[in-house]
Amino acid sequence: MFGTAGAVIFAALAAGVFLNGNDSGTRAHAQYMAEPVVTQENGRTVRSFELVAKEADWPLSADKTVRVWAYNGVVPGSQIRAKVGDVIRVTLKNELAEPTSIHWHGYPVPNGMDGIPGITQNAVRPGETFTYEFEATVPGTYWYHSHQDSANQVDRGLYGTLVVEEKEQGVQRDYTLVLDEWNTAALQGGGTDHGGMNHGQSDPGRADMSSMSHGNMNHGSMSVPHVDHGHMGMAGGNGGTMSHGTHGSDSAAEGTPGTGIAPGAMHDRMMREMYTTFTVNGKSGAAIEPLEVAKGERVRLRFVNAGFQSHVIHLHGQEYAIVSTDGQTIQNPPTVKDRPFTIAPGERYDVEFVAHADSDWVIESHDESDAARQMVIPVKVKGGKADSQAAADTVKAEPVDIAGYGQAGGGAFDLSMTYDVEYRMELGETMGRDGMEPLFTINGRTYPDIKPLQVKPGDKVKVTLVNKGSSDHPMHLHGHFFQVLSRNGTPLSGAPLMKDTLNVKPGESYVVAFAADNPGEWMFHCHDLHHAAAGMVSTVHYEGSPKFVEDPAVGNNPH
Repeated sequence: MFGTAGAVIFAALAAGVFLNGNDSGTRAHAQYMAEPVVTQENGRTVRSFELVAKEADWPLSADKTVRVWAYNGVVPGSQIRAKVGDVIRVTLKNELAEPTSIHWHGYPVPNGMDGIPGITQNAVRPGETFTYEFEATVPGTYWYHSHQDSANQVDRGLYGTLVVEEKEQGVQRDYTLVLDEWNTAALQGGGTDHGGMNHGQSDPGRADMSSMSHGNMNHGSMSVPHVDHGHMGMAGGNGGTMSHGTHGSDSAAEGTPGTGIAPGAMHDRMMREMYTTFTVNGKSGAAIEPLEVAKGERVRLRFVNAGFQSHVIHLHGQEYAIVSTDGQTIQNPPTVKDRPFTIAPGERYDVEFVAHADSDWVIESHDESDAARQMVIPVKVKGGKADSQAAADTVKAEPVDIAGYGQAGGGAFDLSMTYDVEYRMELGETMGRDGMEPLFTINGRTYPDIKPLQVKPGDKVKVTLVNKGSSDHPMHLHGHFFQVLSRNGTPLSGAPLMKDTLNVKPGESYVVAFAADNPGEWMFHCHDLHHAAAGMVSTVHYEGSPKFVEDPAVGNNPH
C-alpha cells in the first residue's frame, strides 16, 4: 500500500514501558510491547510489527503452567501501539501446526484486512506469512485475536491488544488490563480440543455429535474437565468446511433432557465449571503484576475482556470516570466512586482517575464465582504505605448503567429517523441432535443458513436485537461502530453510546443503528466464541462488493 523507496528508519521502541514521545512523558504499560520498525514512506509514518504465532509453556501462576498458543510466545500477545495518522503494518508468521489468522477486533479496517478465513482471506498455513496493513484512523482501545477456529485458538491464548493514541494523551500513566478465563485442566492435559462437532443436516434436533469429545462430562454433577466445541464438521459453507444448516424449533424453554434447565443456561453453567482460573494480563492471583501510581497523577486504565464471561470490576475507594467504551469517547462522563462497572466478552472500557490514595489499594472482580478471588489487581502508591486491609470490603453496589451514563444529546442516529434498511435478529437456542449440546441461533437458524443483512454503501441501517434464549449474547459487528438507541423499548438516557460489541441479556431487546460506510462482507456474531462455534454467526453483505474466492484446500474455519 505504501512504497518503501527512500524509507528512513527511526529508532524502534523498546519492549516494556512505552513513552509517547511528547512533553507529558506518559508511561504506558502492557505486559509486553511490540517493537516496531518505524519508517517514513511517501510522507507517512509507518510502524511495522511482526507477530509470530507459536506454542509456548506459559505460567499463569507459581503453581500452574499451561501449554498455550501465543503471539511472540507471550499472553497476551505483544501490544501494538500507534498514533492517529500512522500506518500500521503487521506481518503474521505462523509457526503453529494449524492454519491461523488475525482479526482486528473493533477496528474499522478495510475488508481485506479483517482476517476472516474463507470470507476475507485464506487462513495462514503453517510456515507461511501474511501482512496486514491499515491506517490508524480512530483512536482508542482495541484488540486482536485469531478468527480461525477461534473458540479453540483464542482459548489457547492467541490474542493481544491494539492501542491507537491521540496526538496528546493527557495522562501520566496508561495501563492495559486484559481479562480472561482458562480451562487449565484441559490445557495442562495437552490442550483444549474444540474439534469434532458436526452440526450438519438441516434439522436442529439432528445435529450429529457422534465425534464430540466430552471427556468426563457429567451434566448432573457438572464435573466437566474437558469439552469439545469447534471444527464442527462444517462442509459446504463460506468457511470451507462449515455447514450447520439448522432451522426450526428455537425455544429456551425446551430444557436439557433430564435437567429442566434451558440448553443455553446449561451450557453456560458447564463452561463456568470448566473455566476456573481467572487472569489479568495472563497471570492469576498473586502472580498479577501490581500497578504503580503516584498521588496526583492522572491514570488511564484500558480494560479488555478477551474471555467469554462478563466481569464486574470495582476500583476500591478511588473515584473514576468511564471515558470510553469500545474505543469510542463518552460525552462528559461523570465521576463515580465505589460503584463497579460490567465488561462483557469482547468489550473494552477505558477509565480515568486522579490518584488520591495515600496507601495501596486494589481493583477486583465482583463476579459471583470462587474464581473471582484470583482476579485482584494490586495498586501500589509510590511513596505511600502498604495497606494490609487493601482487599475488598463486602459492600457490592449496583454497577454503573452505561445506558444512562454521560451527557445526552448529539448522536448521529435516533429512533425517529427514516432508515434505508431495517433488520431484526432474534437470538435463540435449541438442543442438538444428541440432546447434550445446544445450538445457538439467529432467527431460528445457524450459520451459514442465516439470511445475511444486505446493504448498499451510504445506507442508514437499523437493527433490532432480541434475546429469546437463556444465555447472554455479546453481539459483535465487524468493520463498523453502531449507536445504541434503545433498551427494552426505552430510549437511552445517557450520552450517545457507540459500540462494536453489545451484550444482550436473556429477555432483553436493543435497537442499534449504523452507517454502511465500509464496503465488503462482514461478520455480525456472538462474541461468546463457543456460541459462535455453535451457530450464532450472521453476515453483512454490501451490494456490489466482490466475493472472496477461497482456496478449499486450506481448511478455512471462520469462527
